[in-house]
Amino acid sequence: MAKFNYLTPMLWTAEIPQTVDFYTEVLGFVCTLFEEGWAVLERDGIEIMLAYPNAHVPYSGPMFTGSFYFNVTGVEELWQAWKDKCSICYDMDDFEYGMREFAIYDNNNYILQFGQPINQ
Repeated sequence: MAKFNYLTPMLWTAEIPQTVDFYTEVLGFVCTLFEEGWAVLERDGIEIMLAYPNAHVPYSGPMFTGSFYFNVTGVEELWQAWKDKCSICYDMDDFEYGMREFAIYDNNNYILQFGQPINQ
């Protein structure tokens, strides 16, 4: 039977070196591969790929219309570490669906949400 093993988002950016810097220097990811036109970032088993835009699709900036949601532990620690270093989408808050979370923008304006169940 077919099985999905994992999902690795690939973010298109015209600024791969600057994006690698943001994810490594601000968010604590490690760049595990950096080649012409793409890079791979990793933290705690989470992997994100970066690539220059696909030549077959018009590109004028980030096109993703949702957000990337990271379920984490230590959400308050992350908030304290990043709130003054990042552009804030929304501040830390407790939501009726049981999550304490916040959201920031990366250097490309992709929305990154970080949440933890309130009862943890």
